[in-house]
Amino acid sequence: EINETDSNGNLFLSPLSISTALTMTYNGAKGNTMADMERGLRYQGFSKENVNETYQNLIPYLLQVDKEVDLTISNSIWYRMGEAIQEAFIETNKQVFDAEVRELDFSDPASADSINQWIDDATKGKIDRMIEPPIPATVVMYLINAVYFKGDWTTPFDKDSTQEADFTNIAGAVQRTDMMGHYGDVDYGQGDGYKAVRLPYGKEKVSMYLLLPTDGKTINDWVADLNADVFADIRSSITTQEKVDLRIPKFKMEYDIKELNNELISMGMVLPFDPAADFSGIREGLFISQVLHKAVIEVNEEGSEAAGVTVVVMEESAALEPLTFIADQPFLFLIAEEGTGSILFLGKFTSAE
Repeated sequence: EINETDSNGNLFLSPLSISTALTMTYNGAKGNTMADMERGLRYQGFSKENVNETYQNLIPYLLQVDKEVDLTISNSIWYRMGEAIQEAFIETNKQVFDAEVRELDFSDPASADSINQWIDDATKGKIDRMIEPPIPATVVMYLINAVYFKGDWTTPFDKDSTQEADFTNIAGAVQRTDMMGHYGDVDYGQGDGYKAVRLPYGKEKVSMYLLLPTDGKTINDWVADLNADVFADIRSSITTQEKVDLRIPKFKMEYDIKELNNELISMGMVLPFDPAADFSGIREGLFISQVLHKAVIEVNEEGSEAAGVTVVVMEESAALEPLTFIADQPFLFLIAEEGTGSILFLGKFTSAE
């Protein structure tokens, strides 16, 4: 969905970060709002208990899978001072996601700085700002996930093999870029419409997969078709091959803050963004006003460093506007007897002088 709006540009995001932040939010959803979140997150057929148990097992597993790779997954919930947030919601997210929970005076400009500092620390300086002050008066809560990754290639690229070379971009224009090179054993596979390589980090528990479209298939075709089953097929096609000439760009990519509302709505998550949403598991009268995401990556001869942050912004539904009668312009006035409606006096006020 995101690729449809950025089909000609670079794209980088963290699905783990997005799904984790939204799942923390899902823990406060009820009724049809919960059903829409399940549809968007592909949780249909699972209970909240199933989902939470999966995350409770997945996150610790990911954090310890390879001690030679630096992976951190951080979660936090920030809510407006004085709010009566459901204790069960707070406790579930503390227990399942190890979420830090903080109450802040959102009217204080320093509150945005505090949240941004947490993001900066959680991403080791790769992403330093997601919240712009002043925080709107209607914002009640921020639910934030940050993922940071740094891994060295199991087999580093030789810096002496890096050379400037041509890269043909999506528009067909030729650009010059630094191309890293390796000749020898490479985990390589191919199939209908693709070539693929696997570049492992550390103890080979985490890897980067690169997929090169072939046979007339485009990069955007692959983005549209890629899902868990297709990725499993690609992985199974890869074996260690000798005498592979591998060349890939050395690059940095920073995908600016992106609002994901429309993409999530198109995936079925409609009600959560409606002021009529039911997040009474957090507190009455809340809806998701924004889901913001930012991700960055650097790939070089030594390895890769990446970070992604997702911010779910919860606002309170606007209270009904009070009825007003402000006589600050010409008006009529009458004095009448209530029983019969007889008008005793009638006047027109047109000037205050």
